[in-house]
Amino acid sequence: MPTNFSRRDLLKAAPAALPLLAGRVRADEPPFTGLTVRMHEPRNLEFPFSSLKSWVTPNEQFFVRSHFAVPKVDPKSWKLTVEGEVENRVELTLEELKALTAVTRPITLECAGNGRVFLTPQARGLQWGFGGVSNAEWTGVPLSAVLEKAKVKSGAVEVVLAGADSGIIADPATPGPIHFDRSLPLAKANQPEVLLAYKMNGEDLPVSHGAPVRAVVGGWYGMASVKWLTRVVVTRTPYTGFFQTLDYSVWERKNGLPELVPVTTVQPKAAIARPALHETVPAGQPYKVFGAAWAGEQKLERVEVSADGGKTWETATLTGEDKPFCWRTWEYAWKVPAEKGTSKLLARATAADGTTQPEKRDPDRRTYMINHLVPVEVLIK
Repeated sequence: MPTNFSRRDLLKAAPAALPLLAGRVRADEPPFTGLTVRMHEPRNLEFPFSSLKSWVTPNEQFFVRSHFAVPKVDPKSWKLTVEGEVENRVELTLEELKALTAVTRPITLECAGNGRVFLTPQARGLQWGFGGVSNAEWTGVPLSAVLEKAKVKSGAVEVVLAGADSGIIADPATPGPIHFDRSLPLAKANQPEVLLAYKMNGEDLPVSHGAPVRAVVGGWYGMASVKWLTRVVVTRTPYTGFFQTLDYSVWERKNGLPELVPVTTVQPKAAIARPALHETVPAGQPYKVFGAAWAGEQKLERVEVSADGGKTWETATLTGEDKPFCWRTWEYAWKVPAEKGTSKLLARATAADGTTQPEKRDPDRRTYMINHLVPVEVLIK
């Protein structure tokens, strides 16, 4: 079916702020360059997606998501505790963790609320535009190696990852101060794309990104990649903590009855970097439309572009590296019409299993998993 977007719809979808110099999260870190401040404290910074230039996002431009204030963690005294349904309670210092066999994997992280500014009416939460997503090369130890040292007991089902950051949330209310935590099914926790990372793009993990150690969970939304990691708790029953139920959850209808389930896997999504929203393009001239697309645990099959608001679609060219759990860059040679006016560009991604971006938003997803089609209006002049 054709997709028709009004100018009113587009203006409602426009990001709420232009990129700003976001400054430093801490004095011992380099300044963040040109990121959009979505919240000052706790610091939440958006990657300026229109500045996309490379497959790997530089550390200083990688989006920052914080639920509470950055905790003070001394790498020299830091320890990771593995406990719960295990034969051996394990405590690892940073040096002991680094002594285990390390791997380096490129993995894209996307905030579960990325694109929330495009929801109508406005939804609760940080108003991310396109840039609550970035791609980096992470170095660390597979979580499975640490679980193997602890010897998980038979009958265990989940692994809870808990960070050092803590605080109070008012809506919905927490039972006093809590730490940020999330759980993974044991089967996912043992996959090679789940890392305990201490390096990012070849450098020591920055404090704002969870130093000294964070989890990186390939294929899942960013809330699973717990920062400032201090505890790993193996459980015999599904975990029902705050960030697993009251927050980072969506409605799923089973037998016609809606129930809350945790947000997990990243959905297929394509985003246009250039032209940017309201950019002026020359009439009658060729223009290279480009951006990035990703599909979570699935392989990205294709990206399509529409220059007429969704009436017709053409296949874009996938470029850059093709790696599991990572975005692909793409480009499309657009023949800009000779007539002056406006045009509404759309991009959509399709995964290898046939799942494609929906035309309309599913309200059962609450304020998360936002991958419906969003137009980018440009001026032809």
